[in-house]
This record gives sequence, C-alpha cells and structure tokens, in this order.
Amino acid sequence: MNEQEKLRILITDDSRLLRKKLREELEHLDCEVIEAVNGKEAITFVLEQEPDGVILDIVMPVVGGIEALEFIREVAPDVPVVMLSSMGTPQKLMQCLKMGAIDFIHKPYTKEQIAHAVASIRKIKAKRLAKKSEEDNDI
Repeated sequence: MNEQEKLRILITDDSRLLRKKLREELEHLDCEVIEAVNGKEAITFVLEQEPDGVILDIVMPVVGGIEALEFIREVAPDVPVVMLSSMGTPQKLMQCLKMGAIDFIHKPYTKEQIAHAVASIRKIKAKRLAKKSEEDNDI
C-alpha cells in the first residue's frame, strides 16, 4: 500500500500509554496516526487535519468523548468515529451509536477489534471516494 492509500487515524485518549500502544497497532495496520489528549484537541485536529477516521475515549479532561462526538458529527458528518472506553455501559453504547459512532470498543481491547475498526473505516473511505468519483464524472 502506498503513502496515498494510508488511512489517517486520529486517536484521542488522555492516557499516553494507551495512545502509544494504539499507535503501534495502527501503524502495523498501515495507518498514519495523529494523537490528541482530549476532546477539544480532537475537534481541532478534525477541523484542521481531516483524518479518515477517529478513535475517541469517552472520559477525558477538558472536553469528553461524547461531547467531541457530537461536535464532530456536526462539522464532519462523514468522518467515521469509533468510541473506545472502559466506561461502556449499555446506555453509553446506545447513546454513542445513536449519535453516529460506527463502533464501540470496550477497554481492554483486542488487536482483532482494532483491525475490525480499521477495516470498517477503510470501507467507509472507499465508498466515500467512489461516490465522489461518480459525482465528479456526472459534472
């Protein structure tokens, strides 16, 4: 896979250790990684860097994951968001999915769960690019 095809994934978690571990796994899956330590940074990076996907923790300082998800859905509705949290109550899970998250992964996560999330983001990006190409051809 060449550089242009690499997925740009924004990981947002206040735990440096989790971000490091997740970065290694995502890079192994041929992703370029951007890191944010809270929801406010995540929102800024979504606006400025336009990632292909976002992985968001729920409990973070400054702006939490649910608030960040809500804002991201407003400003970048096509960007796939995966929630990653140890605070995964059934209510939070349903709330995040209703708000437009494509997946909800409970910590501690498995490599398979991350690989599945990346595959989902790749499919969404491919569909988005195909649709854009089709629209460009219609002009």
